[in-house]
Amino acid sequence: MIRVLFICHGNICRSPIAEFVMKDMVTKRGIKAKFYIASAATSTEEIWNGIGNPVYPPAKRELAKHGISCEGKRAVQITKADYGKYDYILGMEERNIRNILRIVGKDPEGKVKLLLDYSDNSRDIADPWYTGDFESTYRDVVEGCEGFLAYLEKNEKI
Repeated sequence: MIRVLFICHGNICRSPIAEFVMKDMVTKRGIKAKFYIASAATSTEEIWNGIGNPVYPPAKRELAKHGISCEGKRAVQITKADYGKYDYILGMEERNIRNILRIVGKDPEGKVKLLLDYSDNSRDIADPWYTGDFESTYRDVVEGCEGFLAYLEKNEKI
């Protein structure tokens, strides 16, 4: 089983979009059983008294426009132990990568990368919390997930 954890700052916009886009892609390809896919935050800003906030409504609406549900998802924070639980830990921007490494420590197995490192144009995915542009975020996430799946098909023989 390939275990993938998507990471952003608060786990209410970009990383849940990536989690549910990837789940949708592997379901449509008939390879869902080969994956465990989740998402988390580097911060605790969206977690109050141990209960995470739900996906931000504009992010939820963007997913719904594409027929993807994220019902029940609540923000959680990445933990040091998650490094051992996942094969791939994919951040949305360089700041996420720095914060992931601050939490998990070193990355001796090379698990921590930007999602768009798997595309033809490695770059950060802008935070729609600030830009308001959930459509561009969605497109960037799809580009990254498609590139990541292509990488897995070639290297993991899925």
